[in-house]
Amino acid sequence: MSEKVVLPSTISENHDLNHDLIISLYEDMVLGRSFENMCAQMYYRGKMFGFVHLYNGQEAVSTGIIKALSSFDYVCSTYRDHVHALSKGVSPNSVMAELFGKETGCSHGRGGSMHIFSAQHNFLGGFAFIGEGIPVAIGAAFQSVYRKQILGNSSLLAVTACFFGDGTTNNGQFFECLNMAVLWKLPVIFIVENNQWAIGMAHGRSTSLPEIHKKAQAFGLPGIEVDGMNVFSVRQVANQAISRARSGEGPTLIEALTYRFRGHSLADPDELRSRQEKNAWLARDPIKKLREYIISNSICTYDDLEKIDINIKSIVDDAVDFALSSPEPKVQDLKRYLFAEN
Repeated sequence: MSEKVVLPSTISENHDLNHDLIISLYEDMVLGRSFENMCAQMYYRGKMFGFVHLYNGQEAVSTGIIKALSSFDYVCSTYRDHVHALSKGVSPNSVMAELFGKETGCSHGRGGSMHIFSAQHNFLGGFAFIGEGIPVAIGAAFQSVYRKQILGNSSLLAVTACFFGDGTTNNGQFFECLNMAVLWKLPVIFIVENNQWAIGMAHGRSTSLPEIHKKAQAFGLPGIEVDGMNVFSVRQVANQAISRARSGEGPTLIEALTYRFRGHSLADPDELRSRQEKNAWLARDPIKKLREYIISNSICTYDDLEKIDINIKSIVDDAVDFALSSPEPKVQDLKRYLFAEN
């Protein structure tokens, strides 16, 4: 059941993609990178507190998977969740305000960086503990089946995309939930963002089987390895997995080989990874590769891309202004949102 998708490291021709879609993928990836770069600035200026984990370098995975989903599908994230939320449609204003701990944030300032949540967008949240989101994703996928089979919902079967890192795949929740998902044929996609490092532990030193996609064999679901620096490649396998889940055939495990360009968090001096390793992955920057593809295939000009970049920078700047001008949560509302309100 394990499958290794052999695709070039550069972004290749894909006739299923049209001009507008390619540009929208580029915009989403640039938004993610620009947003995270701004987060770094704000963190070091003392505008954000606690742990902040950035997504730089992994944008092709978020965009490739989430932009292939429908609005009624679900996404379950990790503590590296800002860009996942943006790809799912949560506004930069509400995500930035959440990072600033403001009442206008998508979690009303109660969650911060690691607990981005939006019921409106079916974004089930970031989770601080390793593997904590996988059982939640299983629950979301189960209710999709329950709504259709028991409650008679006539709409399309909603799919849940569950993201986690390579370190998570050594934890018990990962194996238990893969087993349950196959047993019940749940419409869930497990996406391993294998960025090669679990905090300070190199992936190859922490697992007896470094090829994570092969772990799917034990439970009887497809396991696919894909170039996580190539947004077209990720989107291709995502479409296959979504179609399979939506048609009731069950889950898929996708291992996206990627790399985080910054340390584990903004508090991490990032001294464990070699400069040679970093430079090798930086040369495969997914945004730079997509940019080269767009220009070389005359999809739009360099000036057109510059205009997109400037517009997105303006969107991120506006998000900071919105966060700065937003009110702090009130002390009298300290216990608000602990329980559902009528």
